[in-house]
Amino acid sequence: MKTKNFHWHVSGPHFRDYHLLLDEQGDQLYAMTDPLAERVRKVGGTTLRSIGHIARQQRIKDNDAVYVTPEDMLAELREDNAALAGRLREAHAVCEEHRDIAAASLIENWLDETERRCWFLFEAGRR
Repeated sequence: MKTKNFHWHVSGPHFRDYHLLLDEQGDQLYAMTDPLAERVRKVGGTTLRSIGHIARQQRIKDNDAVYVTPEDMLAELREDNAALAGRLREAHAVCEEHRDIAAASLIENWLDETERRCWFLFEAGRR
């Protein structure tokens, strides 16, 4: 949600480039949710049940500021994606431990996308 928030509120001389970048990245993040939930259900788990449940599980801090500079947006999202990459690696290790090849395969693709987002956010934020 934060990526979409920044996508909607980015401004400045690089507006178009950042707007398109964050739109693409937000779509990637949303695209992870359904396959993840379906995989959890396939192995007998339960998934998120409500907005409140999501809020209780949240690990990425919200940014409700009225204005955030584009540079700060990119830096914050880069840090968030780096943290996500770390959690994906942890999840991959659990999948390997339980020999869940299908989930590990999904995570490998998401990790690659996450690292790509980090790279793009880093390069876009360079001065």
